[in-house]
Amino acid sequence: MIRKALLLKLFDAAYMHRWNDRIRPVELIELDKQAHKMIVAYFLARTEEEGGAPVQWPRLVEAGIFELLQRIVITDLKPQIFYKIKADAKKYRQLNDWVYGELRPVISPLGKAFVRRYQDHFLEGEASVERRILAAAHFYATRWEFRIIERADPGGYEIEDIRKELDGKIASFGELKGMTLLAKERRYRNFIDLCGQLRFQSRWAHLHRIPKTSVLGHSLYVAVLSYLFSLEIKACPKRCVNNFLTGLFHDLPEVLTRDIISPVKRSVEGLNDLIKGYEKEMMDKEVYGLLPKGWHAEFEMFAEHEFENYVTVDGKAVKVTAAELHERYNDDGHNPRDGELIKRADHLAAFVEAYAGIRNGSTSQDLQYAKVKIRAQEQNTHYAGLNFGEIYSDFD
Repeated sequence: MIRKALLLKLFDAAYMHRWNDRIRPVELIELDKQAHKMIVAYFLARTEEEGGAPVQWPRLVEAGIFELLQRIVITDLKPQIFYKIKADAKKYRQLNDWVYGELRPVISPLGKAFVRRYQDHFLEGEASVERRILAAAHFYATRWEFRIIERADPGGYEIEDIRKELDGKIASFGELKGMTLLAKERRYRNFIDLCGQLRFQSRWAHLHRIPKTSVLGHSLYVAVLSYLFSLEIKACPKRCVNNFLTGLFHDLPEVLTRDIISPVKRSVEGLNDLIKGYEKEMMDKEVYGLLPKGWHAEFEMFAEHEFENYVTVDGKAVKVTAAELHERYNDDGHNPRDGELIKRADHLAAFVEAYAGIRNGSTSQDLQYAKVKIRAQEQNTHYAGLNFGEIYSDFD
């Protein structure tokens, strides 16, 4: 069962500033970096699959979640020190034992199997394709950030050394087809850049609150919750991964329209449908051209029909009820996706954002209203045996 302690621990990544010993023209936040990393990992993994290499998607997604949790705990450890520790197997194991001790109270309610997979992840070697993809995505997203830092202080201390080190790291993943494509084809880099713009787009931008969350960071938070909820309802592996990826990309259209808050969408009859139509038009024009054609149908499910339940029957996407999906189509062959569950995760993420803002001193009536309204709306909600009221009651 997901509890308040885990929800707030995951949200700690929204407070963590990156490159905080450098001149930064914009704030760079850990939650956003981890989201960007998982988007790069998606691109690399899909490219590997198209090249004939099998990818264990649940392993890839969970590894990303495990590394996010590890990073939240070791926030103050400089990368140079971390990699020196990692090079010493004994010290790295001791570090991970300590990290696990810090995390155990918050992840143990997720079950023994999840905890065991978390522990095993940091004992395994790094030669698997999933580990290579995740490492490459990490360094690619880090270099993306560094280029912002470099423009602000091109002649700064260690800047040239950091550039050379990151370029060297990127070059070491040349066996991954996606890394070659990113180096050669501008449109694929444009896709990564377009997603990266959501790092600078604040949610509830008109409100004073701490921490400010970006649309991209929020998307990863929704993705992680969607995945953990999927495990809890014993969803098949494909369903778990689809739910994670939908959470990760569900707000991508907002890079084209900005974050339009729900009260504005509902203020004029038909406005929400108008916005949806515009988002569709802009996705066709601006996004799909940056992706291989064979990915378009999948991406449409992620970004345009994000809150609807779908399965694949006889090669066609079919909308189904929650009961039908859970009872009849919970197998990899039907490629199931719980849009309604992702919507519950999206609402819970917004609730945590409002809760944290109020706890950290915001007196905004809008945040108070959002917190009360979301809870009232969700406290009697059930989905595939999940009782969301129990989760919200944890915040009493």
